[in-house]
Amino acid sequence: MELFSILGNSQQLDGGAMFGNAPKALWSRWIAPDEQNRIPLACRCLLVKGLDGRNVLFETGIGAFFEPALRERYGVLERHHVLLDSLAEAGLAHEDIDVVVLSHLHFDHAGGLLAAWEQDQPPRLLFPHARFVTGAAHWRRAQQPHVRDRASFIPALQPLLEASGRLELVEGGYSQTLGRSVRFSYSDGHTPGLMLAEVAGVVFCADLIPGRWWVHLPITMGYDRWPEKLIDEKRVFLDDKLARDVRLFFTHDPDCALARVTRDEHGRFGVADEQQVLKGVWQQAVAGAHR
Repeated sequence: MELFSILGNSQQLDGGAMFGNAPKALWSRWIAPDEQNRIPLACRCLLVKGLDGRNVLFETGIGAFFEPALRERYGVLERHHVLLDSLAEAGLAHEDIDVVVLSHLHFDHAGGLLAAWEQDQPPRLLFPHARFVTGAAHWRRAQQPHVRDRASFIPALQPLLEASGRLELVEGGYSQTLGRSVRFSYSDGHTPGLMLAEVAGVVFCADLIPGRWWVHLPITMGYDRWPEKLIDEKRVFLDDKLARDVRLFFTHDPDCALARVTRDEHGRFGVADEQQVLKGVWQQAVAGAHR
């Protein structure tokens, strides 16, 4: 089994929105904003080669599906589909992916399922041989979004996923597609039914903890629907990962893919052993695979 951090298209979003009620005087120490108050963000995916003989991709990033005006509005930097280039560097094409796991269906996590935008062309689903795995509770939210998060979804995506005949909606801790190799837990603070995947001693934190700075319990995003609940969920989540030495995989941190949870004498969570890139066999994955 080999694990790779796979970069998709990158973004620049408003720093205040990304750090919620934290003041700029605090968060600007961690990451400097540009003249428009935007900060750089990755859309990083996790690729596992050889998971029970299959290639499994956890998320697809934002992709390049936006038309030019929306690409500018949401701060997407590259016009081409970066995820496809990153997969090629790992020796795969999108046709080689057997399973795509989606923590949720917001466009910056699921947009990479779609081909790059072309004038006068309808949205087209990539990954023709993959099964698509996502949480049933979040799927229901995506079908009937609240006015607060309606713009976070891609209207054309869900019909395409349903029409593929390869969609699995997961209700509990394991999926039929992946069996006991991947364990799921859930969070509602960012969006109802956010599905967190743990595989081989690594957990994909999605938007529960987008990067290192959000490990600190009070730090949430302005995009979170229920910040107080998210903080409570985050505490339980980090306690568990610290106790079992499960590493955190960050999707939006521009400089860190993987880190170990720490907690100081005051009970404050942090990270150590930061890795910018994950590439190939990782010993912790083997050690933690059956925990």
